[in-house]
Parts: sequence; C-alpha cells; structure tokens
Amino acid sequence: MTERYNRQMLLPEIGKEGQDKLRHARVLIVGVGGLGSPIALYLAGAGIGTLGLIDNDNVSESNLQRQILYTEREVGKPKVICAKQRLNALNSEITIHAYNERFTPENAKQLVDLYDIIVDGCDNFGTRYLINDVCIELGKVYVYGAIREFDGQVSVFNHQGGRNYRDLFPDEKEMLALPSPSKGVLGIIPGIIGCMEANEIIKIICGYGEILSGKLWTIDLKTLHTNTILF
Repeated sequence: MTERYNRQMLLPEIGKEGQDKLRHARVLIVGVGGLGSPIALYLAGAGIGTLGLIDNDNVSESNLQRQILYTEREVGKPKVICAKQRLNALNSEITIHAYNERFTPENAKQLVDLYDIIVDGCDNFGTRYLINDVCIELGKVYVYGAIREFDGQVSVFNHQGGRNYRDLFPDEKEMLALPSPSKGVLGIIPGIIGCMEANEIIKIICGYGEILSGKLWTIDLKTLHTNTILF
C-alpha cells in the first residue's frame, strides 16, 4: 500500500489515516458514462476500498469520444462489465460490484443502503430526484454533477444533514417537463466535472478542505469562467 499510494499519503491532509479511510470507504456510482468514467478511474486509483457501478447501457461507438473507460473492442458489451474489468486492471486490491440494471424506485433503497456515498454519473432529472430522496431517507451523502455542451456544475447534498437537491431545484414537475437538452457535448467537460466529483468524495472521506455543501460550483469551458453559488 505504501508504494502504490505514496504520493497522496505524503499529503498531510491524507497520510496513512486518510488512506485507511479511503480503503474502508464504499462508494456507489450511478451511471458509468461520461461522468462515471473519470469518477470511477480516479476513485479506483485513489484506493477506494469498495466501488459499486450501476448502469444498464451497452458501449456504443458514439460513447468513445468522452467515455474514457471503454475501447473500440468493447462496443456492444455491457458498460458495467467492461468498467469492472478496466478498473480491476488498474487496481486489483479494491472490490468492485457491477449492477447491470437501471437505478429505479424498486432497487434504490437496497443499493444505497450498502454504500456510504452516492455519486451522480447519470443524465436525467428523474434519477437525480430519486437518488436525493433515498439518500435523505437513509442518511447518505449525494455528490452531484451535471454537464451540457461546454458547461458543468458540481455540488454535495445531504452532507451532515445539509442542503439537498430539492433545495436547489425545488419544483420537480417543472424540471421533468423541461425539453430534452442538446446531446452535443465537448468530451473534455465530463472529464473535468467527473474529476471534481471525485475530488469532493475524497475530501469528504478524509475530512479535509471545504465541502461543496450548500454551494453550486459551475464552469464554462468557452470562457473558463467559474462561479460558486450559495443556496
């Protein structure tokens, strides 16, 4: 462990104690696409002891521009199976559970109850409201990220009983009625937002820094303008 994680253990904010916390942590990633790819890779690299991956989609050629977990040879195969193989190849010391299914009201509580932190790699409002409500009920932290075209945003919900997704977006009916956004996206933006989500997870587990609880961080890649909005 000392050799593999030496560079981050040299940081006083992490050290051996923080690395032990990472090793015992359990994180569920809902969606292993554009956002889920960097989240999963960096959490596996950091030594998160148990990762859960839930997604029922297959790899497609159009994914490869931004979903860096996958290769051309895996087109047509289940994402979670390919992701598990890739992450095990990166770090054989961690445990990875692959759920080749949708995150639904029928399985949400059972899955969320198994993990400490739930991280958002999905792409729709309905799933986010479901994650949020189950996390509140079970007392779990929800790390949120969303992307569109050249823009992205990150926040942390229900951290130590703090603000949640409904505080930021209170009108569920209005959100669900919004027209579907353009599918156009710069491949780099999910990488940036996914890394920011992974960063918040590591901070929460190790107990350092300022958590984005009650705050929404945004970035516009065309201008590199960033904002942190309190809510």
